[in-house]
Amino acid sequence: MARAWQHPFLNVFRYFRVDEWKRSAKEGDVAVVTDKTLKGAVYRIRGSVSAANYIQLPKTSTQSLGLTGRYLYVLFRPLPSKHFVIHLDVSTEDGQVIRVSFSNLFKEFKSTATWLQFPFILEAGTLQRGLVGLAAAGPRWTCLQLDLQDILLVYLNRRYHHLKGIRLCASLLVRNLYTSDLCFQPAVTGTQGTKLPLTPMPREMAFPVPKGESWHDRYIHVRFPSDRLKVPSELTQESRSPPEAVLLGPGPVASSKAVRNSVSPVVQMLGPTASGQAPWAPRPFREVSLTREHPEASSGDGPSVKAPKPFPKVSLSRGRSEASNTEGPLEPWAQAEASDVHTAAAGTHVLTHESAEMEESAQVPVALEDAGSCKRFLPDPVLRLKGVIGFGGHSTRQAVWTADGAAVVYPCHSVIIVLLVDTREQRFFLGHTDKVSALALDGGSSLLASAQAGAPSMMRLWDFQTGGCLSLFRSPMHAVCSLSFADRGALLCGVGKDRHGRTMVVAWGTGQVGLGGKVVVLAKALTDCDIQAFRVACFDETRMASCGQGSVLLWRLRGGVLRSCPVDLGENHVLYFTDLAFKQAQDGCQETSATMLFVCSRSGHVLEIDCQRVVVKCARRLLPARTPGGPRPQKQTFSSGPGIAISSLSVSPAVCAVGSEDGYLRLWPLDFSSVLLEAEHEGPVSSVCVSPDGLRVLSTTSSGYLGFLDTPSRVYRVLARSHTAPVLALATEQRRGQLATVSQDRTIRIWDLATLQQLYDFTSSEEAPCAVAFHPTRPTLFCGFSSGAVRSFSLEAAEALVEHKCHRGAVTGLIATPDGRLLFSACCQGSLAQYSCADPQCRILRVAADVVCPDAPARPSALAVSGDGCLLAFVGPSRHTVTVMGSASLDELLRVGVGTLDPASGRLDSAVAVCFGPVALGHLLVSTSSNRVVVLDAASGHIVRESTVFQLPGVHPGPCPSLAVSEDACFLLMAAGRAVKVWDYVTKASPGPQVYIGHSEPVQAVTFSPDQHQVLSAGDAIFLWDILATTESEQSFPGGPPACEAGPGTGQLEDAESRAGGLPQEPVPKPSPASPPRLDICARPPKGGDGHLPAYPQRQTAAAASEGCRWLQRERAVQHGLEAGHRLLCLHMWPPGGGGRPALWRPAALAWPPCGDLHAGPQPQCPGLLLFSSFRLVSGCNTGRLRLWAVGAVSDLRRRKGSGARSSSVLMERELVLDGAVVSASFDDSVDMGIVGTTAGTLWFVSWAEGTSTRLISGHRSKVNEVVFSPGESHCATCSEDGSVRVWSLASMELVIQFQVLNQSCLCLAWSPPCCGRPKQQRLAAGYGDGSLRIFSVSRTAMELKMHPHTAALTAVAFSTDGQTVLSGDKDGLVAVSHPCTGMTFRVLSDHQSAPISTIDVTRKECGDLGVEGTDLWLAASGDQRVSVWASNWLRNRCELVDWLSFPTPAATETQGQLPPSLAAFCPWDGALLMYVGPGVYKEVIIYNLCQKQVVEKIPLPFFAMSLSLSLGTRLLAIGFAECMLRLVDCATGTTQDFAGHDNAVHLCRFTPSARLLFTAACNEILVWEVASG
Repeated sequence: MARAWQHPFLNVFRYFRVDEWKRSAKEGDVAVVTDKTLKGAVYRIRGSVSAANYIQLPKTSTQSLGLTGRYLYVLFRPLPSKHFVIHLDVSTEDGQVIRVSFSNLFKEFKSTATWLQFPFILEAGTLQRGLVGLAAAGPRWTCLQLDLQDILLVYLNRRYHHLKGIRLCASLLVRNLYTSDLCFQPAVTGTQGTKLPLTPMPREMAFPVPKGESWHDRYIHVRFPSDRLKVPSELTQESRSPPEAVLLGPGPVASSKAVRNSVSPVVQMLGPTASGQAPWAPRPFREVSLTREHPEASSGDGPSVKAPKPFPKVSLSRGRSEASNTEGPLEPWAQAEASDVHTAAAGTHVLTHESAEMEESAQVPVALEDAGSCKRFLPDPVLRLKGVIGFGGHSTRQAVWTADGAAVVYPCHSVIIVLLVDTREQRFFLGHTDKVSALALDGGSSLLASAQAGAPSMMRLWDFQTGGCLSLFRSPMHAVCSLSFADRGALLCGVGKDRHGRTMVVAWGTGQVGLGGKVVVLAKALTDCDIQAFRVACFDETRMASCGQGSVLLWRLRGGVLRSCPVDLGENHVLYFTDLAFKQAQDGCQETSATMLFVCSRSGHVLEIDCQRVVVKCARRLLPARTPGGPRPQKQTFSSGPGIAISSLSVSPAVCAVGSEDGYLRLWPLDFSSVLLEAEHEGPVSSVCVSPDGLRVLSTTSSGYLGFLDTPSRVYRVLARSHTAPVLALATEQRRGQLATVSQDRTIRIWDLATLQQLYDFTSSEEAPCAVAFHPTRPTLFCGFSSGAVRSFSLEAAEALVEHKCHRGAVTGLIATPDGRLLFSACCQGSLAQYSCADPQCRILRVAADVVCPDAPARPSALAVSGDGCLLAFVGPSRHTVTVMGSASLDELLRVGVGTLDPASGRLDSAVAVCFGPVALGHLLVSTSSNRVVVLDAASGHIVRESTVFQLPGVHPGPCPSLAVSEDACFLLMAAGRAVKVWDYVTKASPGPQVYIGHSEPVQAVTFSPDQHQVLSAGDAIFLWDILATTESEQSFPGGPPACEAGPGTGQLEDAESRAGGLPQEPVPKPSPASPPRLDICARPPKGGDGHLPAYPQRQTAAAASEGCRWLQRERAVQHGLEAGHRLLCLHMWPPGGGGRPALWRPAALAWPPCGDLHAGPQPQCPGLLLFSSFRLVSGCNTGRLRLWAVGAVSDLRRRKGSGARSSSVLMERELVLDGAVVSASFDDSVDMGIVGTTAGTLWFVSWAEGTSTRLISGHRSKVNEVVFSPGESHCATCSEDGSVRVWSLASMELVIQFQVLNQSCLCLAWSPPCCGRPKQQRLAAGYGDGSLRIFSVSRTAMELKMHPHTAALTAVAFSTDGQTVLSGDKDGLVAVSHPCTGMTFRVLSDHQSAPISTIDVTRKECGDLGVEGTDLWLAASGDQRVSVWASNWLRNRCELVDWLSFPTPAATETQGQLPPSLAAFCPWDGALLMYVGPGVYKEVIIYNLCQKQVVEKIPLPFFAMSLSLSLGTRLLAIGFAECMLRLVDCATGTTQDFAGHDNAVHLCRFTPSARLLFTAACNEILVWEVASG
């Protein structure tokens, strides 16, 4: 669209001639009136119903305004005490239409994929709070300035294209609408605009201001979202604040207002908010009552209102004023300033901002960039979805094969799962917010379509291979029940119901979606016939078929119209048809038989229909039901008699698979002469699907089973089992790694956490299970039922052991102590029972009546036991109190009242769930009905923390029913509506929770896995999440140096420009004098030599000799092994004299630990190294554990047997934990000290006498991709394909800090410049192979930000000269410009598209005659031998192209089979020069003058360059070659010098800023060269 005619601004009403109503529309009471304030005509829109009184532009919704201006200015005034609504339809770059609405009718911010609703609260400073939501008695004229570009970018991460439509609804006065790309200041006059760096409002748009009055006294200016532009002081001193304050939604808002001489406005926050209240310090009384004060009740107008206190001793109050906090600020996790809302997919999240409620003197909210709420605890995300237990949800009929038959695609509520049938690995498609009602996969498995339940139905089109969502669109149908793709994926058809309940068929064109196009509706049709199944024909993509009750229709798409033709069914017209399938052609031939259609019915009939002649060719009745007590019928075709309902059928070229409600899957030949094969299921078969090769038949049942029949082997394999109703509670067992769940479907199921497969299930038809718990040490399961019974089950015998009926009502809670001695249960009648579990036949010890809160629903957190098993907590005896008892005696130790007055509901707050924290903290967590979580001291009842749980619209509608704290007290889990919240429990600086969305129904239970490495959440399904705490920012090694460790001799870590707090200053203890000297590694090469920053190989083999025997590594031969099943240790031993033989040892005979393996621990650990000498054994394993064992004499071991050898023969003396799997070692003869190597590329000196491990050498395990230096040249940082970023001390060449990202390659790195505004806070920007860019704080040794500016791997990254902008390039040729503080990408350059970016270089613009403005000069070089040079000023959002260089490439130019890279860099001693190397006609360095626009010099080279670096002071040029050679060129004299030292291609060379040192890298080896001066 042309934009020139819209510049500098556009009068919307004038351009579209609103007064003529030809290009616009009005409805209801719309009139032109004269406004006294503006002294001109305005439009008045009024009426009791906003939707029936409006002005709409353009006239119809099918038209578009086509306005491309970034800002929309709405000049309007709300009518007093009336509601108004403003709707904007905004189009994005990808063609999606988003509706953005503002209204004082909205109470909170709401967001969907296509609609944003912002509350508009306009309130006078003296207005009573009871009138919130209505306009003030005298509202002012308002200039509403909307930044449409930022609204879409911030809230939906979409790019704005144009404004499509506007609707202004009653009740308001509107003067005009304007669009512009300029940001006008309405309060700035033309005279002031010439003196200030502001753009004044044009005269045509400005409100009239009488002489001598202030603009702010008469009008209001609202800018949304706000930016950092602030009104200068000389302007603000002349004005006063407006009488109203306006706040829109949860995002950044700015209101033009004064600072001095102002009356503070009332700011009303509606939307996602969290209070920042701090608790009063409680006094140490055992019986405590919590009350809470609110400004509404404790204002000066009346007495404060407090909730009744159940105990008169102490009352703890909570005020909303900061002054009431006598204990300091709240813990960060309780303040809830920000939240990360994640989908179940890794890395996908939406940042939603919260801010505390402001006091009467509060200012307007700060902008997004300034908000402290942007902080998030790391890693981000901390959870990643690993597996889902479940199937179906909306329907169990949706399951299909992929084209290769290797995987099955099926829905599990709102998640779509791809399950590899051989490995059982799961892949997920995440994004739906409701249950998936239909899905379809095209014939090539390239496109996947899915629809979700709910009206209107949202549909998604996915790239099946990558998992990305290609298109999100709204279906014309309110409910989609069936989808079908054409074989090639260009056509998608769907069936559903419209809003009137009529059956609708829609055809979409999807052929252009993968090419950047959008989904197009080709045709729609309504029919009165019922449709149960719909298929697109395989022989003609324009033909379809459907079936339903009494009808079979053949459809055809022609000329944009869908038409149907009914098949004459004759006497079969009374049948209820359930499914259909087209006959498959043999070997892909389009033969006539391929036009045959098979249709099945509930009565057992199968009809064969000729689609060309539209007639029934044959009708058969299959699967007759046998009479009770009669003989089993023959498997053959019958023409009459009763039949069993066929629910589904699927046809291959050879067979027809039929599933029926009697639970049988049967395979028939196409003539249906006899049954070929059958498989019986536990429930009615709901769908069948034959694999493309015809060898496997997939079947699903209504009871939640998914499996397939392998026809060659005649074996049926179950792929997934599922509860058919929501899960109520869960429990985990540590020793066997099992999970138990109870559900509303009246089943108890036991699952294997490793495989996610069902092990056992128990069904109760008469009573429903309510609660479940494992015995900690025995294979016993406890379950409580709705009848009040508590039963124990043996998992070994799969039978019930004992039953207790001491409760009169349904069991609401069940829990065992950690040692397994006691079991507790509670019921809805208020009784509490204590059991002794010392023996398998547990017995009742005590039953206490009226102790637990009666009528409480069953919840996993109804009862809680402390980690040491001494305390028992529960809600009771009333819902407003929490009681803590001694678990053994049941003596009441503490009672806490939580009955505060909730102003939202006007009711007393009540406790919902309880949870103990780790024993060391002594915390008791209580969630309440008002969405609070209170952390109490379990001994005294004092408040430790308090939080109002952050509410996300549609995610957390109610209180938290389940809580869990990790054993290390790092994370707090909450079940929050349909989401799982994870809080950083201990961090002092931070932030709100990370919110994970994936469940379609409320989450009932959350817990940590027994090994604390995973999180389980249960509701509609069971989700298993991996905890990524060591993935995103693994800064230190277990047993190794801390994250900010300095090596020996490093001293203080500080740069010259950041001595106070730039880098961590934690020294590491040096080795004691008794330790052997460190391995001497030359950091700077002597004359004629070179030094190494060694890199340890990924896997090394070592053989260590001793007096007794020689133990060899696994690489040489299979010399030792551990067989877990038989617990045998096989060691191959050779005495020094030879002639030895392998010996097989039993661990029991060697007095090994009872678990039977060499290394104790919950998981079997494979020994990686064994050394034996002088009756001492050293073992190293793949988990990094190095252990020293004392071993008795061999003769003593042979004499002792059984338990006689356990106590004295083999004893573990010491244990050390290193940074990786142990692969090599060498010790002295006495095994007192030695050298150990690990797979992390580290050599350790180990001293068993002192029990210490000291790092000697560190290095990367794989190729080093970049080396960068700190501004003060005290440190350097390297990145590698092993995913690590390491910071080294240049003084000692010791590793200082390491940031590790697993399963990713770090490809590029940049260190922030010294002049970034905060020189003490140094940062590293690292680019990874998944397209992510991470910002690491070196001073805080933590990851600050993770963003995804690219979809492809990053290949280059650089900071701007001021450090406030990051430029990144990827392998697709895109260059993204982002803010490292906010993570927002505000510009993307595609000039180099289709060629990977190899270099980005930034320098300060010093040459003034380039003809462009800017503070920075930067270049980008790409793999197609092109270099672009740009001048930029990112603070003003300016970027102009300076020059474009292209260099020719001969076709045969290669270096060792690989094309050399294209590299370019600015000349540091002459700002007008640029140096380039790359593939070309000649092997040379090209020097280009930017001012003269020509090549000024060429330096010949012996080979094509692989790397390039320039020094500032010495005018040296370093070039690396693939021929393992390094060349140094003196550009001042023209002399050259060659150096050898690497044994691989020199792919990286970098001078330090002072040019004293030169770093070169070849593969994972780094050489450090000292550059001699003169």
